[in-house]
Amino acid sequence: MSPVDFETIRSEKKTFGRNNFIEVARKKARTEEGENEFLSISRGYFLPDGSERFKKSITVPDDDAIKAFVAEMIKSL
Repeated sequence: MSPVDFETIRSEKKTFGRNNFIEVARKKARTEEGENEFLSISRGYFLPDGSERFKKSITVPDDDAIKAFVAEMIKSL
């Protein structure tokens, strides 16, 4: 199995609560076999020194139908 290199193309964060954040990012995974773009939605928190730690993450394929479905479900639930 070849190693995977990840590149963050763009990301946006929204802070909430005392020291939490949500990050939505477009990322690219590269292997010897090729590359794949996807969206990542991650929840994290800030440590006292200001550094970030991530707790949980979900990835969404870069597919218009899937992105529309996820966006609609988040808005309607």
